[in-house]
Parts: sequence; C-alpha cells; structure tokens
Amino acid sequence: MSKTYAGARLRRLREERRMSQADLARVLAISPSYLNQMEHDSRPLTVPVLLRLTEAFGVDPGFFSERDTARLLADLREALAGEIAESRVSAADLGDLAARLPGVAQVLLDLGRRNQELSERLAGAADGRDRDRDRATTSTPHEQVRDFFYRRQNYLHDTDLAAERLAAETGVRPGEVIGALTARLAEEHGVHLAAEPGARLHRYDDRSRTLHLSSRLRPGQRAFRMATQLALLEHGEDLDRLAAEDFPPGSPTHALTRIGIANYFAAALILPYAAFYAVAEEARYDIERLTDHFGLGYETICHRLSTLQRPRLRAVPFSFVRVDRAGNLSKRQSATGFHFSRAGGTCPLWNVYESFAAPGRIHVQVAEMPDGQRYLWTARAVTRHRGGWGEHGRTYAVGLGCEIRHAHRLVYSDGLDLASSSSATPIAMGCRVCERLGCSQRAAPPLGRPLLIDQNSSTFVPYPVEDQQAVG
Repeated sequence: MSKTYAGARLRRLREERRMSQADLARVLAISPSYLNQMEHDSRPLTVPVLLRLTEAFGVDPGFFSERDTARLLADLREALAGEIAESRVSAADLGDLAARLPGVAQVLLDLGRRNQELSERLAGAADGRDRDRDRATTSTPHEQVRDFFYRRQNYLHDTDLAAERLAAETGVRPGEVIGALTARLAEEHGVHLAAEPGARLHRYDDRSRTLHLSSRLRPGQRAFRMATQLALLEHGEDLDRLAAEDFPPGSPTHALTRIGIANYFAAALILPYAAFYAVAEEARYDIERLTDHFGLGYETICHRLSTLQRPRLRAVPFSFVRVDRAGNLSKRQSATGFHFSRAGGTCPLWNVYESFAAPGRIHVQVAEMPDGQRYLWTARAVTRHRGGWGEHGRTYAVGLGCEIRHAHRLVYSDGLDLASSSSATPIAMGCRVCERLGCSQRAAPPLGRPLLIDQNSSTFVPYPVEDQQAVG
C-alpha cells in the first residue's frame, strides 16, 4: 500500500476549522509534534489518522488522495501549455505544486487564465474585431457560472439543507410534488398559477403575484419551475449572498449565478437529499428506475446525482456533462477529478458521441485518461421537442461518469471487467492538449510539440511529431 503524504491538505483543513495544531492533535489522539511532521510531509498520514479525520470532519478519505490533484494538475497543464512548451516550467513541477501547495496552484491557474483572456482580447483588437464579439470567445458570464459550481464540486451544502427542510415543511413526496408546491406558493406568498400563451416556458408577474407556465411543460418541468420560484421568493437573500462570494452584486454574472443557485435549490427541493440518496443507493444508481420512481426526466435525475456530496452521507461522486452533436459542452459539472477541457473540443472516442447513433439507449464505457485514471461513463441521447409539427427539437447527449473505484456500486458495471485496463477506451480531455501522440483520431496537433514534416513518408497518425516513438 502506497504512503499518503498530504500535509498541505491537512493544514488547510485545520485552518478552515480555525484549529491550532494542539487542538487537532487532541482530536486525532496524536502528539502536536507528530501532527507537525505530517503537515510538513515528513511523515505520511496513517490509516487510523485518516479514519479519525473522516469521523471528525465528515471528509471523504479521498480528500487526501493524490488522485484529487488530478483535476487541478490538468487545469494547470492546459492553462500553462505555452510555458511548458517553452520549457519555462515542467509538467513535473506543476504536479509537485498541485500536490503540495494547492492554494498557490489555484492562484497561478487563475492568473494563467486571465493572461490567456487578455492575450485573446488584444489579438482581437489588433485584428479589428468587435470587442463584444471577442469577449464572447473568452470567459463569458455563463462560463464563469459553470466555474462557480465546478470550484464547489457541484455541491452547495447550506442550499441543499435549506431545500430539504422546505421539502419536509411542504410535504414534497413522489407523485404529490406539484400539489405541495402549488399550496405553498398560494398560502405563503399569494401566488397563483396561470397558463402562459406565448413562446416562453414560464413568466412570473410580481405585481399580480402570478406564475405563468407553458402548457408544453411536462409535469416534472412544471414542478421544477415552481420550485425555482419558491427559491427566489423564500431565499432570495441567501442566493444573493452566495453568488456574491465570487461576483459583484449587480453584475450580469452575479445575476446568472443567482439563477443557477435557485435552480440548484429547486432540484434539491423536488428531490430531497436523504430520500433521493436512499432510493439511488437501493437502485444501484439505475437512472431509468429513478426517473420512473420520481416521475422526472433523465437529465434532471443525472444532474441531481452529480450533487450528492453531503458530508457523512456521500453518494458516488459523479461528473455530469451535456454535449450537442457539434461537441459543444453546454453543461459540465464534476464532483470527481475528471477534467473538462477549455481548449476547445472533446475526445471523439468518448461514448457521449456514440450515443447519438442510438438515441434512447444507455451506452456504457470504461474510459482511461492519459494519467492512467479510469472512469465508468454512461451516456444517452435525449431530444426535447416544443410540440408542434415541423418544429425542430434539440438533441443532447447526457453523460454521467465516476471513478472506477466506485463503479461496483453502479448497476451499469455488471458484467464488466473493472480490474483490466486493457478493456478501457483511451480518451483525453481534448485533442489540442491530448498526450496520446499515437491516436489516429486526433483532430488537432498537440500543443508544444514540433511536427514531423516529411514529404517522403506518411503515417496513420494525422499529426506526427518529432522524436515520436512507435506510434500506432
């Protein structure tokens, strides 16, 4: 068994709890000097200490695992790809920084991203492009909102608890959700429901206290809109405060984040944590069984599954993604170390794209990233129609994945050889930053590697590089 050195994480955990070394040592039943040695990586974390930390603070033992640095390291390597190519910093240095000083690594990552954005804006100005159009290619408010949830591993503890308390007060239960929400809106806020005749899915009129809902909404969608309105009415100040942790009030990003948190609250209200967790565990995360039990859509169930990270009641940590046929990621959240690329494009070998060929069927894949980390991914294509003849629907692939160490808890792992890496499909975060130089599916040359250009030979690899060994 490999030794675990995680001094920086242990020290950060202690400081977040505002505890001295003596206080934490007392909780862990060890001496302050021994704790000091562990915080400075002179000694590894032992199994008894890990167990006591889990019991005392409700953290997953994986919090101290090197695997948890994978996402931060992948972000660093992507943001600083130019510096790596110019040998100003090595990938090994970034790995050491992510493992030992994650706080410093995050600051460096933020600076690297700001530098990229400024460079792109300056390039756009030099080319004479419209400033607003150029800004859309960098970090848009919607992208910043996704990062807000990404940094929190898609779990908002206080919001989730508040929604669960409200669910208990209103009597939210499968099959009775709309009735319970209708009564709460009317009795506590004087809000009544009406049909929305226009093209909008919903519209709230504060003056008449009327929530207009489109007749095209399915029951689960109606419940979600009603729950979102309750979040805005009853917890508006909490939404403001949480969004203001990252964005200035009054800004477009703050407003979008506020809506995003309200949507999170709505999902937690119609699918209360403890009840949903219990059914998900009993069903071994069978998504179709969960959609039938709760009467909600496939995407809603998958998204809620990706948020179940409550201390002492953690479910399988999932990554959630929604992708269109062109490869655009319209939703991406992760409670795992899985990294979503910002450099453009995703891996064509990922099963989310295969699902478009057979809509309605769940596709299962064991996938391996370049660092050797393996994941079990499920993907299914779903289509949304507005309901009228001749109107185009919207088709997405919804993916849900977990690390292979959790895969046995899922019904989708039955019959798969989870121990063998040879059966895994090699994927990566995107062609531009992919380290698999021998991939015949590569759609872009790798960053920071000089290409091998030879008029007298060709290979199966679209972009061979110099000094490349035995590609295939």
